[in-house]
Amino acid sequence: MISTILLVAFYLLTPLLILYSCQKLSFLRRLGAVLVAYGVGLIAGVSGLLPDNSVEIQDIITTITIPLALPLMLFSSDIKSWTRLAGSTTISMIIALFAVLISVIVGYLIFVTDEIPDLWKVGGLLVGVYTGGTPNLAALKIMLNVDNDTYLITHAYDMIISAGYFFFLITIGQKVFSMLLPKFIPGGKSDEQNVLSDMSKNHMWGLFDMKNRRPMIIALLLSIAIFGIAGSTTFFVPENSQMIVVILLITTFGILLSLVPSVNKLNNTFELGMYLILVFSIDVASMVDLTNMAASSSTIFYYVFLVIFGSLFLQVLVSAIFKIDTDTVIITSTALICSPPFVPAVAGAIKNKEIIVSGLTIGIIGYAVGNYLGVLVAEFLHTF
Repeated sequence: MISTILLVAFYLLTPLLILYSCQKLSFLRRLGAVLVAYGVGLIAGVSGLLPDNSVEIQDIITTITIPLALPLMLFSSDIKSWTRLAGSTTISMIIALFAVLISVIVGYLIFVTDEIPDLWKVGGLLVGVYTGGTPNLAALKIMLNVDNDTYLITHAYDMIISAGYFFFLITIGQKVFSMLLPKFIPGGKSDEQNVLSDMSKNHMWGLFDMKNRRPMIIALLLSIAIFGIAGSTTFFVPENSQMIVVILLITTFGILLSLVPSVNKLNNTFELGMYLILVFSIDVASMVDLTNMAASSSTIFYYVFLVIFGSLFLQVLVSAIFKIDTDTVIITSTALICSPPFVPAVAGAIKNKEIIVSGLTIGIIGYAVGNYLGVLVAEFLHTF
């Protein structure tokens, strides 16, 4: 009993320690809380210190955290702002989404082999993470029943290759794309004051701020209620489709409730959801068998590489036909491939703050649609 309590405390409290450490130590902040969480989880898993009954607790945490995190992260979405995107930005987003989908499908047809029978699931994961982000990746892991080793190696390769991709964008990307694409025409307005707050600047993401306690409790109760309603469908949905239905319903309810002003204005719901993502990250990393990871095929590495840079190549080519400007293409790709938190950094690197809001909006749309697209593409690939 004591070992169980200690294990639960480890999973729930360690993310807070990670957030505090990232706040105090610049090198950890540059790595990012999610990456640090995976590292801590791996160390815990190989240390031999976890109790014998840890698997049961780990499975429960995996089952609970993502369904609760998803609506929390969607409550603050400004759905109405989606209709205010400029025409060129909307076209750029559609081009980028199709570029990701085509790259995932083509990559699957190239790399599919008996060596990795579940590569179709990896395709679904890649669609989720490159249209949304880590929350979608984690949700699709559950929805598609991806084993822990495959999930972690996919995410590890994603972070390694995405780092190189990000470095390309902030260094020579603008100059390279300008050879094919028109330059951005400034509009004379800048909405950077309206962007999402930079969580890294807020101590512990405001999770312990007394003024945020009540709205976070309300949001968590709403998320639990959504989980309960969606979970009740397992009584009449076939077993092999249960998690897909539950997660998609949770996503849909989260989007619908974001349209309710009193819910949309609740403070720190996104941060609370990200805290649960950190709990999930430590949990799933501690379950991984490093022996299997070391023996894993390089196929996944090549698949991830092709999707990231292949989608970028396709996006630039098609954008040239539609005369989409360089900066819009860069920020659209950043929002989808790297996720919204990277948008302000890239906008600053290419010296264009006017595109921050549109980039963040595209990223949030990606969070909302990532689960749907991930499942659809995975099931489509499974038919081959």
